[in-house]
Amino acid sequence: MVFYASGADLQSINPLVAVHPLAKAVQKHVLFVTLARYDRLLRPQPRLASWRWSEDRTVLTFTLRRDVEWHDGVPTTAADVVWTLDAARHPDAAYPRARDLAAVVAVSAIDSFTVRVRFDRPQPTFPDVLTDLAILPAHRFQGTDARDVRRGDFNRSPVGNGPFAFVEYSPNQRWVFERYERFPEALGRPGLRRFVIAVVDEPATKLAALTSGELDFAGISPAHAQFVERDERLRVTDFPVLLAYALVWNLRRAPFDDARVRRALTMALDRQLVVEAALYGFGTVADGPVPPEHPWHLTTPLTPHDPAAARRLLEQAGWQPGPDGVRARDGVRLTFDLLTVGSGEAALEQMLQSQLRDVGVEMTIRQLELATFLALAQSPERDFDALVTGIPGDLSLGWVAALFDGSDPGPLAYAGYQSVEFDAALNAVRTASSEAELRDAWFAAQRALLADHPTTWLYHARGLQGVNQRVLAEPPDLRGELAGIAGWRIRGTTP
Repeated sequence: MVFYASGADLQSINPLVAVHPLAKAVQKHVLFVTLARYDRLLRPQPRLASWRWSEDRTVLTFTLRRDVEWHDGVPTTAADVVWTLDAARHPDAAYPRARDLAAVVAVSAIDSFTVRVRFDRPQPTFPDVLTDLAILPAHRFQGTDARDVRRGDFNRSPVGNGPFAFVEYSPNQRWVFERYERFPEALGRPGLRRFVIAVVDEPATKLAALTSGELDFAGISPAHAQFVERDERLRVTDFPVLLAYALVWNLRRAPFDDARVRRALTMALDRQLVVEAALYGFGTVADGPVPPEHPWHLTTPLTPHDPAAARRLLEQAGWQPGPDGVRARDGVRLTFDLLTVGSGEAALEQMLQSQLRDVGVEMTIRQLELATFLALAQSPERDFDALVTGIPGDLSLGWVAALFDGSDPGPLAYAGYQSVEFDAALNAVRTASSEAELRDAWFAAQRALLADHPTTWLYHARGLQGVNQRVLAEPPDLRGELAGIAGWRIRGTTP
């Protein structure tokens, strides 16, 4: 049995409902099976089904495996795939990634193990959403309206078809899963007999439980890495995640409406020092949202740390040093408030504050509760100067669609960013008809962000875990924390 810490209750692991990152990992890799999954190089590989494209890439035909069954003994068939995709596309179900299925016009079962998916235009790549949306048992939802999918008993007592079967759920305490002995060996029958998600919301309690042996896996802060490494019973694992941290400037306000000022603020910051001092080295300097481990990362020279050049840019923009060292223009001092989430020491923000002060920019730190932070960032008034936040680097097509229809709640919308080059790149992403065109379009979008500095990218985050040495497990990768769970073993035991 392995105990895995979660900082919050998963609430639900229904693939049509879940938004919690660990809940999504459980649904894809533990309880259910997706049609396809990524390998370590983020290339889609068959999982529940193999597939073939029509010549014009508007029809995707899936051939399902015949040896995958639900944990109540019923075979997984085309009816389950059709029901799941139709439910995900239904507006009443409010599936979080419904936009990623907007190009789908029809899903139909050709026979019990063949499904045809039709799109309204050629698809340049295999749809990412089909590696993320696990298939659900249609027979368990008979008579359920789409609007009721989010409220049914299934959400807390699910029946899956994955390598582990659901055993028990205790709200705000634990989720328990047990190896399903009839799961196909070819898909990776797990070596663990039981897997338990333990809800531990206090970092200190989590660390104490890890060091006492009550937990086998627990997320830790960079500050605790050396402490964990000194314990011979434990090891520290760090891994890439699809999240970049950045300062987001409100481009509706001066001086952030001036690209020279934004570039100067970026050049004023020693971001490598931020990684070393604030993250204890567990991160990499960023110049865009896509991490270097991603195959579509744009490789360019990083914007340099150059305070002298930053001062020159600010002076070109009319901001001259004042008697107190703070720059001013037309009687207005170069000061701003930075919104951040938290209530502690704000070490990262204090480092940024000190480095900006060195070039004559005064920044005031405002720490807020998450709800207040989001309310200010997302309000129509956008009543803030700047904020520090995480930005996903997953190149989601749903994210692109959201930018186009104006409903995106994310950081670029917070900033009020608009650019002819960026809009053209996103339009090319949306209309690309080949993988090469799509890759080029994403590179163009990244180049536009790099040139305009609507955000000052700080670093690409890395996940950090303390792991009990009794568990043999490969480090996670960009696919998520539980992608390799089938290969986990207890030291000294056999499957």
